[in-house]
Amino acid sequence: MQRTLIMIRHAKSSWANPLQSDYDRPLNERGLHDAPMMGERLKKKGLIPDLIISSTAKRAAQTAKKIGAAVGFSEENILWKNRLYQCIPSVFEEVIQEIDDAIQTVFVVAHNPGITDFVNELVPGFRIDNMPTCAMAGVHVSAESWSDFLHAQKEVFLFDYPKKQP
Repeated sequence: MQRTLIMIRHAKSSWANPLQSDYDRPLNERGLHDAPMMGERLKKKGLIPDLIISSTAKRAAQTAKKIGAAVGFSEENILWKNRLYQCIPSVFEEVIQEIDDAIQTVFVVAHNPGITDFVNELVPGFRIDNMPTCAMAGVHVSAESWSDFLHAQKEVFLFDYPKKQP
Protein backbone atom coordinates (compact mmCIF):
# COMPACT_ATOMS: atom_id res chain seq x y z
CA MET A 1 0.00 0.00 0.00
CA GLN A 2 1.32 3.44 -0.89
CA ARG A 3 1.10 6.14 1.75
CA THR A 4 2.06 9.79 1.34
CA LEU A 5 4.11 11.85 3.77
CA ILE A 6 4.58 15.59 3.22
CA MET A 7 7.23 17.13 5.46
CA ILE A 8 6.81 20.91 5.76
CA ARG A 9 9.14 23.40 7.38
CA HIS A 10 7.30 26.30 9.02
CA ALA A 11 7.00 29.53 7.01
CA LYS A 12 9.21 32.60 7.55
CA SER A 13 9.02 33.90 11.12
CA SER A 14 9.39 37.32 12.65
CA TRP A 15 12.39 38.52 14.60
CA ALA A 16 10.78 41.92 15.27
CA ASN A 17 10.71 41.42 19.04
CA PRO A 18 14.20 40.37 20.20
CA LEU A 19 12.87 39.64 23.71
CA GLN A 20 10.30 37.14 22.45
CA SER A 21 11.09 33.49 23.09
CA ASP A 22 11.92 31.34 20.09
CA TYR A 23 8.87 29.16 20.77
CA ASP A 24 6.51 32.17 20.64
CA ARG A 25 7.83 33.79 17.45
CA PRO A 26 4.98 34.35 14.95
CA LEU A 27 5.09 34.33 11.17
CA ASN A 28 6.16 37.55 9.50
CA GLU A 29 4.40 39.10 6.50
CA ARG A 30 6.21 36.86 4.02
CA GLY A 31 5.37 33.77 6.06
CA LEU A 32 1.70 34.75 6.22
CA HIS A 33 1.75 34.99 2.41
CA ASP A 34 3.83 31.88 1.68
CA ALA A 35 1.96 29.34 3.83
CA PRO A 36 -1.42 29.59 2.05
CA MET A 37 0.36 29.84 -1.33
CA MET A 38 2.17 26.57 -0.67
CA GLY A 39 -1.09 25.02 0.51
CA GLU A 40 -2.62 25.98 -2.84
CA ARG A 41 0.29 24.32 -4.64
CA LEU A 42 -0.36 21.11 -2.70
CA LYS A 43 -4.06 21.30 -3.49
CA LYS A 44 -3.38 21.77 -7.22
CA LYS A 45 -1.24 18.61 -7.12
CA GLY A 46 -4.13 16.72 -5.52
CA LEU A 47 -2.28 16.38 -2.21
CA ILE A 48 -4.99 16.67 0.42
CA PRO A 49 -4.19 15.41 3.93
CA ASP A 50 -6.16 12.95 5.98
CA LEU A 51 -4.17 14.33 8.92
CA ILE A 52 -1.94 17.31 9.70
CA ILE A 53 0.52 16.93 12.58
CA SER A 54 2.28 20.08 13.77
CA SER A 55 4.73 21.36 16.30
CA THR A 56 3.02 23.52 18.91
CA ALA A 57 5.46 26.43 18.45
CA LYS A 58 3.58 29.51 17.24
CA ARG A 59 5.19 29.80 13.78
CA ALA A 60 4.63 26.10 13.02
CA ALA A 61 1.05 26.24 14.32
CA GLN A 62 0.29 29.27 12.14
CA THR A 63 1.83 27.51 9.13
CA ALA A 64 -0.22 24.35 9.75
CA LYS A 65 -3.44 26.36 10.08
CA LYS A 66 -2.79 28.41 6.91
CA ILE A 67 -1.85 25.38 4.81
CA GLY A 68 -4.75 23.42 6.26
CA ALA A 69 -7.21 26.19 5.35
CA ALA A 70 -5.83 26.29 1.79
CA VAL A 71 -6.38 22.54 1.29
CA GLY A 72 -9.75 22.41 3.10
CA PHE A 73 -8.50 20.71 6.27
CA SER A 74 -10.31 21.76 9.45
CA GLU A 75 -8.10 23.48 12.03
CA GLU A 76 -9.85 21.53 14.81
CA ASN A 77 -8.48 18.29 13.36
CA ILE A 78 -4.79 19.28 13.47
CA LEU A 79 -2.85 16.99 15.81
CA TRP A 80 -0.51 19.08 17.97
CA LYS A 81 2.78 17.52 19.07
CA ASN A 82 5.01 19.57 21.37
CA ARG A 83 7.83 17.08 20.84
CA LEU A 84 8.19 18.22 17.20
CA TYR A 85 9.68 21.50 18.46
CA GLN A 86 13.49 21.40 18.11
CA CYS A 87 13.46 17.64 17.61
CA ILE A 88 15.93 15.19 16.13
CA PRO A 89 15.13 12.74 13.30
CA SER A 90 14.28 9.86 15.64
CA VAL A 91 11.38 11.89 17.08
CA PHE A 92 9.90 12.29 13.58
CA GLU A 93 10.21 8.53 13.15
CA GLU A 94 8.35 7.91 16.43
CA VAL A 95 5.56 10.36 15.58
CA ILE A 96 5.10 8.86 12.10
CA GLN A 97 5.04 5.28 13.41
CA GLU A 98 2.19 6.28 15.77
CA ILE A 99 -0.11 7.41 12.91
CA ASP A 100 -3.35 5.46 12.62
CA ASP A 101 -3.30 3.10 9.64
CA ALA A 102 -6.59 4.52 8.33
CA ILE A 103 -4.58 7.65 7.40
CA GLN A 104 -3.18 7.58 3.86
CA THR A 105 -1.81 11.12 3.45
CA VAL A 106 -0.23 13.09 6.29
CA PHE A 107 1.39 16.53 6.46
CA VAL A 108 3.97 17.10 9.23
CA VAL A 109 4.89 20.72 10.06
CA ALA A 110 8.10 21.29 12.03
CA HIS A 111 11.47 23.04 12.27
CA ASN A 112 15.09 23.09 11.15
CA PRO A 113 17.62 21.66 11.58
CA GLY A 114 15.73 18.48 12.48
CA ILE A 115 13.42 18.46 9.47
CA THR A 116 16.28 18.80 6.97
CA ASP A 117 18.24 16.08 8.78
CA PHE A 118 15.20 13.79 8.78
CA VAL A 119 14.41 14.29 5.09
CA ASN A 120 18.05 13.58 4.21
CA GLU A 121 17.88 10.27 6.10
CA LEU A 122 14.69 9.08 4.39
CA VAL A 123 15.96 8.01 0.99
CA PRO A 124 19.51 6.90 0.17
CA GLY A 125 21.01 9.23 -2.41
CA PHE A 126 18.56 12.08 -1.77
CA ARG A 127 20.29 15.08 -0.23
CA ILE A 128 19.35 18.71 0.31
CA ASP A 129 21.56 21.26 2.04
CA ASN A 130 18.66 23.04 3.70
CA MET A 131 14.88 23.06 3.64
CA PRO A 132 14.03 26.74 3.19
CA THR A 133 11.15 28.19 5.18
CA CYS A 134 7.82 26.75 4.02
CA ALA A 135 9.59 24.10 1.94
CA MET A 136 7.85 20.78 1.38
CA ALA A 137 9.33 17.35 0.78
CA GLY A 138 6.88 14.71 -0.42
CA VAL A 139 7.66 11.04 0.13
CA HIS A 140 5.78 7.97 -1.08
CA VAL A 141 5.98 5.26 1.56
CA SER A 142 5.29 1.64 0.57
CA ALA A 143 3.90 0.16 3.79
CA GLU A 144 0.79 -1.62 5.01
CA SER A 145 1.16 0.19 8.32
CA TRP A 146 2.77 3.43 9.44
CA SER A 147 4.40 1.33 12.17
CA ASP A 148 6.51 -0.21 9.37
CA PHE A 149 7.81 3.22 8.33
CA LEU A 150 11.46 2.67 9.24
CA HIS A 151 11.84 -0.40 7.03
CA ALA A 152 9.49 0.65 4.24
CA GLN A 153 10.64 1.57 0.76
CA LYS A 154 10.49 5.35 0.34
CA GLU A 155 10.71 7.61 -2.68
CA VAL A 156 10.93 11.40 -2.72
CA PHE A 157 8.48 12.64 -5.35
CA LEU A 158 8.25 16.33 -4.44
CA PHE A 159 10.54 19.08 -3.27
CA ASP A 160 9.04 22.55 -3.45
CA TYR A 161 9.50 25.89 -1.72
CA PRO A 162 8.07 29.40 -2.12
CA LYS A 163 10.82 30.87 -4.33
CA LYS A 164 10.78 27.87 -6.70
CA GLN A 165 8.77 28.56 -9.83
CA PRO A 166 5.76 26.20 -9.96
